[in-house]
Amino acid sequence: MIKAEIPLKLPSLNDYTRACRTSKIVGAKMKATYEQKIGLYLIQIPRFQKPIKINFIWVEDNKRRDLDNIAFAKKFILDAMVKYGKLKDDNRKCVQAFTDKFVYGDKAKVILEIEEND
Repeated sequence: MIKAEIPLKLPSLNDYTRACRTSKIVGAKMKATYEQKIGLYLIQIPRFQKPIKINFIWVEDNKRRDLDNIAFAKKFILDAMVKYGKLKDDNRKCVQAFTDKFVYGDKAKVILEIEEND
């Protein structure tokens, strides 16, 4: 199992929707900015050749955001994994499963536990 930590509070679905409603340019810029930030923390992980399963552990600093809005950020993470060459694609052939776990701590972050399937 490969572990990676992204020590960022990623935008929720509400944040992204708000940006997209402002303009498509603002929404696209938000997505590109966060993919770039996430990419910096993916450098340490290998390129996965086989299909993977990812356990997302969402660490939040409070309970204000709805869980489904938090977990939306997996879209940014998976897209960044493709963009930075860690996955060939984020379709069902390459990403076969994922789980979400939510915990609370002092600082928001996301921990990825990635397993290759045979």
